Amino acid sequence: MSKDLKLEEPLGKVIVVTSGKGGVGKTTTSAAVGAELARRGHKTVVIDFDVGLRNLDMIMGCERRVVFDFINVIQGDAKLKQALIRDRRLETLSVLPTSQTRDKDALTKDGVQKVLEELRQEFDYIICDSPAGIERGAQMAMHFADEAIVVTNPEVSSVRDSDRVLGLLNSITDRAGKAGAEPIKAHVLITRHDKSRISNGEMMTVEDVLEVLAEPLLGIIPESKAVLRASNLGVPVVLDDPSAAATAYEDAVGRLIGEQIEMRIAADRRPGLLQRLFGRAV
Repeated sequence: MSKDLKLEEPLGKVIVVTSGKGGVGKTTTSAAVGAELARRGHKTVVIDFDVGLRNLDMIMGCERRVVFDFINVIQGDAKLKQALIRDRRLETLSVLPTSQTRDKDALTKDGVQKVLEELRQEFDYIICDSPAGIERGAQMAMHFADEAIVVTNPEVSSVRDSDRVLGLLNSITDRAGKAGAEPIKAHVLITRHDKSRISNGEMMTVEDVLEVLAEPLLGIIPESKAVLRASNLGVPVVLDDPSAAATAYEDAVGRLIGEQIEMRIAADRRPGLLQRLFGRAV
């Protein structure tokens, strides 16, 4: 195949997973979305932009295999292939971990762009796990994105901060600064949805969230112990035991790649009285 024909091939899509507020489930979402895309046969890499914390490799279960990281690649201390960690469960899934100790200023715009351009040549999807807020790491994660998953809890403070992030996506990113470029396609993912708390007025309804953010809804992830369990095991929730949260993430990824899937709000099956008393299924 000639070089010219190679250049005409479609390049990988960069999707940033972001939020205005911390603790809403961005890294869980990045791991779940990346794993589900890979399970569907799409060659996928998930990048950790949260320099200093480095949670992604723990949730993906590869923390002991980190030798080189994202910052090493940007600073020329390692080749990209040396830093990429191939998932042992899915051959189409890779992780690019970040540094736990280095300065966040090491994430330079030119360095990030060079890494993403190289990854676009090899992967179908590049999932960028962003730190919360609007500081440098978050801005670098969203700068070169084609699409964004804005993760929010149905709480006023979380929704308000997510609205601010949507403003940044439309104003300071690479696509926003290019004349004639399509704007970043944003999706809203609601996590930790709890019907009982909404009924009690402790949380916003889905309709209220969407009225504020005014972007398409990608999915509704229910509050579920399965998410914490999977994180503690180092397994993306979609690869762990079946759960309402896993099903909701699978549906969300289907919508992300264009499938028409009815929006549903599931919940984990509550144990019956005998099961609670004797601690076993009946």
